[in-house]
Amino acid sequence: MKTGLMSRRIFFLSALMLSAGAAAGCSSKEKAEAARGAPEGSAASASKPAAKGASMVTISREQQASWVRSFNPLLAEGSVRFPTLAGIYEPMLIFNTMKGEYTPWLATKYAWSDGNKRLTFTTRSGVQWSDGQAFSAKDVVFTFELLKKHAALDLSGVWKFVESVKATDDTTVEFALKRPYVPGLSYIGHQPIVPEHKWKDVADPVTYANENPVATGPFTEIKTFQNQVYELGKNPNYWQKGKPAVDGLRFPAYPGNDQVNLAIINGEVDWAGAFVPEIEKVYVAKDPANHHYWFPLVGGMATLYPNSTKKPFDDVRVRKAISMGIDRAQIVKIASNDYTQPADATGLDDSYERWRNPKAVAAGDWVKLDVERAKKLLDEAGYAPGPDGIRVKDGKPMRFEINVVTGWSDWVRAVQIMTQNLKQLGIDASLKAYDFSAFFEALQKGTFDMSMGWTTVEPTPYNYYRDLMSAELVKPVGEASARNWHRYGDKEADKLFQQFEAATESAEQKRILDEVQVLYAQNAPVIPLFKNPSWGEYSTKRFTGFPTRENPYAKLSPNNPPEYLLVLTEIRPK
Repeated sequence: MKTGLMSRRIFFLSALMLSAGAAAGCSSKEKAEAARGAPEGSAASASKPAAKGASMVTISREQQASWVRSFNPLLAEGSVRFPTLAGIYEPMLIFNTMKGEYTPWLATKYAWSDGNKRLTFTTRSGVQWSDGQAFSAKDVVFTFELLKKHAALDLSGVWKFVESVKATDDTTVEFALKRPYVPGLSYIGHQPIVPEHKWKDVADPVTYANENPVATGPFTEIKTFQNQVYELGKNPNYWQKGKPAVDGLRFPAYPGNDQVNLAIINGEVDWAGAFVPEIEKVYVAKDPANHHYWFPLVGGMATLYPNSTKKPFDDVRVRKAISMGIDRAQIVKIASNDYTQPADATGLDDSYERWRNPKAVAAGDWVKLDVERAKKLLDEAGYAPGPDGIRVKDGKPMRFEINVVTGWSDWVRAVQIMTQNLKQLGIDASLKAYDFSAFFEALQKGTFDMSMGWTTVEPTPYNYYRDLMSAELVKPVGEASARNWHRYGDKEADKLFQQFEAATESAEQKRILDEVQVLYAQNAPVIPLFKNPSWGEYSTKRFTGFPTRENPYAKLSPNNPPEYLLVLTEIRPK
């Protein structure tokens, strides 16, 4: 998960298991509960719709066996409950992927000056925190000073390019930059803002759970918080008149794909961001008037991350050989239900189509299945087949694990296919499944061999490639990193990034990113697999106002902050 979690960005994918399969996966305790009727507070009871009267939107977005009460918007997305980053708290701007433009939010406008070394925001007047106190530019300054004081919170590396931040009055905040840095707009503009009057006395904001948030978003009130379900009520002081139109949001805990998909199919969920196989047959056909979905290929890239701090993944020949040994067409067909397309050597999804460099695509033959060429590359790298067929170098066999999240069935199937594919190369790869929290911790700290993962979706591919290639973002193994999980740094790429940071003309930006794409295609820092659909399902039985193919005012998916805030403020009772 993406926020990017990715970045903050995190894609909570799921897959269908019909009732027979679901029963097979149940524990004896779950089966017993099903037989006698689930008790209050259990996963089964949590999945039931909210009581009549209250217009509570039931959402499936995170997959967790139980909820941990954490609403700290300064932490990585996978560590906090939805919609902490954009729905409880809010940013100054929201980049709308479908429209390719920024939507003003807590800021009404922004302006560049001083050769793009100064960025000035005008913050919105009349905004109150949920406790009734006034929001001002001083809260913005306080938030960014917190990131400076506690480097672990600076997930986007803002203070690598920001020199200082100050409020010149209650509605004006100025960022002085160390160098011209045009892409800094999204990193700064998307930062959730916290209230100074509530956070100034927090002893350690890095470990602070913030169980009872005070925020500016549409949903700030914790109505219920149990292990298996939590509910948010609307902000009594929300700044958008008449919004939100619904009473609140409801989040049952679904530990895996089985439960998520059955709840979606049975109409127990109003809005979800899930992988549902055969969705036309199992979901739409069940209630054609109300059951809908939209899966545009703008959800980043499903990616295999090779840990470049470990051998053999520090060798570009090995990374390319592994990539050439993977049958992406088989993965797309079997694991992804033909909802998507295999990656090309730029690693870009369709949201970046206008940036794609055909020369980089042509240069990247390592994303095509070619077992014989892959074997030759491994031979060149010094990995020769041993007596058991497993390749060996310096007495060490090519044996490693590929991490994936338990219950993310489409990705689990993808890894199963890859481990079989790699056997043909003499590589003994095995699947290692973790619950999400353990998986994400290993990903952030770089304590993995290879891992499935997602990528960020930002205004330009600069952010995407910087996350994957910048030496500035490489952290030591064991230290949590919001980006560059595989610890790959390319100083040549950093030179190009710095050129882009000062560029304002679109032609010049395109030229620079064309070069970055060629560098990516040459070095294969990660192994792109397939374009991630932006998963989104919704039911109009109780609520309307969702984005659609016909009205694509934003992404439908609840998986991408802060863009899902555009949807949360438009949903309304039917």
